[in-house]
Amino acid sequence: MSEDRHLSDLLTFLDVATSPRQAVDEAVRLLSGFGFEELDETAQWVGTGGGRLVRRGGTLVAWTSPGSSEPGPHTPFRLVGAHTDSPGLRIRPIPDTGAVGYRQLAVEVYGGTLLNSWLDRDLGISGSVVVGRGPERRSVPLRIDRPLMRIPQLAIHLDRDVNKGLTLDPQRHLTPVWALGDVREGALVEFLASELDLPPGEIRSWNLVAHDVSPAVRLGADREFYASGRIDNLVSCHSALRAITSPAPTANTGGEGAPTAMVVLFDHEEIGSTSSSGAAGALLPAVLQRLVASRGGAAADLHRAVASSWCLSVDGAHATHPNYADRHEPGHHITLNGGPVIKLNANQRYATDSVGQALFADICDELEIPHQLYSHRNDIPCGSTIGPLTAANLGMATIDVGAPQLSMHSAREMAGARDPAM
Repeated sequence: MSEDRHLSDLLTFLDVATSPRQAVDEAVRLLSGFGFEELDETAQWVGTGGGRLVRRGGTLVAWTSPGSSEPGPHTPFRLVGAHTDSPGLRIRPIPDTGAVGYRQLAVEVYGGTLLNSWLDRDLGISGSVVVGRGPERRSVPLRIDRPLMRIPQLAIHLDRDVNKGLTLDPQRHLTPVWALGDVREGALVEFLASELDLPPGEIRSWNLVAHDVSPAVRLGADREFYASGRIDNLVSCHSALRAITSPAPTANTGGEGAPTAMVVLFDHEEIGSTSSSGAAGALLPAVLQRLVASRGGAAADLHRAVASSWCLSVDGAHATHPNYADRHEPGHHITLNGGPVIKLNANQRYATDSVGQALFADICDELEIPHQLYSHRNDIPCGSTIGPLTAANLGMATIDVGAPQLSMHSAREMAGARDPAM
């Protein structure tokens, strides 16, 4: 796939994947088109070769084994990990609120959000809604991709010092407006029911996010950039999905024979990954154990497989900002369209070690893809990824890499148009 086609495909994915639920649903749709079979976590797994997947909420694990023969119990894994969630605003369980004649929706800040970036944006709602009771209870996707609500900024005439520094109280200043009138309990439930063509009594609960309805776009005088919500980290999810469904370029990865290619797209990375479907949970270790067991292996075979496996933790990387170059480590300049970034941190905020750095660099060189090295300033706390958690939970060699971007954790981020394909 050419760079332009890859980017066009990514922009479509970004527009559809407006919440972790929509990202996983779209991933399943894409993988199913390539013959991947969805497995039930509660069922016995027999014959797990070929393309298979499991999903749990906003998390997906997919794998494929090359060749016609069933993999052995200690066949190594080549795992790519990313995450489906992004910082933003989530709809509260009791949402109906308002003031001075405006009806509003109560929201909760999710993750390390750039709060100001959510002001004056046309917002839709997406995620999932639980409907029905007892055996009929089920989670259904919901995506309202039209301007539904907005958080209006205070006019400069009422805050003359605003340009000296905007201070937002997340409790008071981030409540979206969506109608006029008195607050009416149950208004959102009625609205959701109408969107789903259900009686209001069928709506039980939800996991819904606000999303910017502006489409992903290519921009720049020479069309060198693209902008969208959720670039962190849907660009990595998309690249992983395209990699596992595409013929792989030949590269020397150690000579252990054909490994099992695996993609895991986690939810809840932006809030620490501590959940039943996050990178700190038991889902991925359980899947690996079950795969080895389905191939006739025991605990020792799992340890042998893990010892010869590699994990790429793929997440966003900070490009050097032209207006804030002093916030970056001066010896490690990162450019958009400069190729994948290998992320290193002496304090293990990233999991890359020197061997992993050399391995990834060798593969980039072999495939004639440029790469860059990221190191964080000493006087600013460094973020982290699923990499250290995955490495610690599995004992698997892990390399943290990513595509460079600007405006990380904004409602609308910016990156280089050539980087996704690389």
